[in-house]
Amino acid sequence: MSPHHIPNNSENDDLLAAADHVPEPIIVHSPGPEGRLPFDDAMLRYDPSGHLFGMSQDAGMGWTPEETRRPQFVILSTMGGLRDPDGKPIALGYHTGHFELNEAVAEAAWEIRNLGGIPYAGYCSDPCDGRTQGTVGMFDSLPYRNDAAIVFRRLARSIPNAVGVLGIATCDKGLPAMMMALAGLKDLPVVIVPGGVMLPTTRGEDTAKVQSIGARYAQGDITLETAQEVACHTCASPGGGCQFLGTAATSQVISEALGLALPHSALAPSGQPIWRDIARRSAQTLVHLAKKGLTGRHILTEAAAHNAMVLHAAFGGSTNLILHLPAVLYEAGLPRPSLEDWEQVNRQVPRLVDVLPNGPKNYPTLYVYLAGGVPEVMLHLRNLGLLRLDAITVTGQSLEKVLRWWENSPRRQRLRELLHKETGVDPDQVILSPGRTRELGITATSCFPRGNLAPGGSVVKSTAIDPQVLDKNGVFDRTLQARVFVRERDAVAAIKGQTANPVRPGDVVVLIGRGPMGSGMEETYQVTSALRYLPWGREVAVVTDARFSGVSTGACIGWVTPEALADGPIARVRDGDRIRIVIDTRNLQGSLNLVGDPQHDFTPEQAEAVLKTRPPHPQLRPDEDLPEDTRLWAILQHISGGPWGGCVFDREAIFRRLQQSREETRSPW
Repeated sequence: MSPHHIPNNSENDDLLAAADHVPEPIIVHSPGPEGRLPFDDAMLRYDPSGHLFGMSQDAGMGWTPEETRRPQFVILSTMGGLRDPDGKPIALGYHTGHFELNEAVAEAAWEIRNLGGIPYAGYCSDPCDGRTQGTVGMFDSLPYRNDAAIVFRRLARSIPNAVGVLGIATCDKGLPAMMMALAGLKDLPVVIVPGGVMLPTTRGEDTAKVQSIGARYAQGDITLETAQEVACHTCASPGGGCQFLGTAATSQVISEALGLALPHSALAPSGQPIWRDIARRSAQTLVHLAKKGLTGRHILTEAAAHNAMVLHAAFGGSTNLILHLPAVLYEAGLPRPSLEDWEQVNRQVPRLVDVLPNGPKNYPTLYVYLAGGVPEVMLHLRNLGLLRLDAITVTGQSLEKVLRWWENSPRRQRLRELLHKETGVDPDQVILSPGRTRELGITATSCFPRGNLAPGGSVVKSTAIDPQVLDKNGVFDRTLQARVFVRERDAVAAIKGQTANPVRPGDVVVLIGRGPMGSGMEETYQVTSALRYLPWGREVAVVTDARFSGVSTGACIGWVTPEALADGPIARVRDGDRIRIVIDTRNLQGSLNLVGDPQHDFTPEQAEAVLKTRPPHPQLRPDEDLPEDTRLWAILQHISGGPWGGCVFDREAIFRRLQQSREETRSPW
């Protein structure tokens, strides 16, 4: 049955006739709540009417009238879906990541109430990048983040007497939006509760591999029956972010690394007692911060920003956080890291975590949590002298004190023992020492190739390139034949072998016009996941002005700038062109250059001339389904610094551009 087909089971299609019945009784009056509101003379004379009427509404919603002058706290979340008391779905969420968050909200709210505060809960649910892969829904994914951050801040400010804000979120865009929102509330105490992770399945495929199921079936690698069964078993628990270190899990790591979340709170198993305890203790922390007068301004500092970049590299995090972290720092009023800053950090910091999809063993994110999570990785980084230990966390303590606590914590010992007992996995094989990393040949996380096709830079998760395509020095050096596509669906069809000219080993898929101006900078995981899990996929590279999912692997170069629709050189690549890609995974140096066409080798000067004189690809244009809302977002983020600036709305830059346009229109010329 088509997903759009709605069966007609009604015996009476007359919807108006159904309204003839009036359910009764209908109550027309009520005496209102019992008791008295605790107004005093000064309040009635000088407080805004909104404060007074707010207390009336609180009593009307059932709060004890005499307690309506308690301190007010806002709990914001991305919760979605609706469940009955037994946990069965009444209405599904958009994804598992927000489906259990109501439980975390409730735990936090009860704790605030028990501590003498009034909790107010507000919501702005979030989409799922996995659900929208390869669809027009992806065109709203990244723009949603900016919109949601604004909505969250507006909701926080709409409780004008709030003395603290708790943010609960899990996934790819919801948690970055929440961090951006709380970063912008500089003068309020703020705490993040990471939404946790899904359990790994014991009989299906993980949430990374299963997203390549269509490509593997089309190529004959799996049967229909296998696809039906393993995909059903993939999501092994109803809540939590995906089982791999993609954007959701990396965002949780970054929230803790910034000091916004409690120590050892990122990547906890959703819905379980240890996860609910984090929500409860986070509420306690928020109340404590309010009493001490510690605000977001004290937590989000340049030291915190440094630590977040270091943890991103040490975990091997999603390249999407190279976009999201600058946005969080911008909202906090801090400098946004440059491409050069990211290069420097990645050259200094070893990758220390063995987790999906980076390998080598590919443990699920829950194992990382049980092995010690963020503070365990930080112990190694502290010993290497790579952290700013003076950074203050939401505990009110410096990072140095937090790590001294963690080193001797019974929690650390118990969870590491539990991981080994339940799985047989040694925690030190999940979170590795620097020495063990060197022994295994694990390389640092990201490389930023430049060249005549990417004069403004690009990014590749170099640590995830298949070792089989690297030379003995850890260098990927291939000259490949370009296969140019302007629509992701066409590239996917060619990879699946469904076109007259399918993608073959030795090709480089060049996907253009998919940056912010063309598609809202869509995620192209359909392309990269198919290549990762096809037997010959390692022999194909990808170059695009779009971005990648955090689970993407291989020689996949994204964020090529300038983007094609901003007259970037990538717009002038044609089928059959020869492109040389060099990625040194050890020294983190890379290049991306046009070096020839089907008939000729180019000198650097000839290549530059070709890229200047060729017209853009004849089919290059914004996607015909691009929403007008996303077009507006693309314009504003372009003015504000584009992807390397975090795709933010830089208010001052936008204002200056408007002023400039206004002055130009006044010119007599």
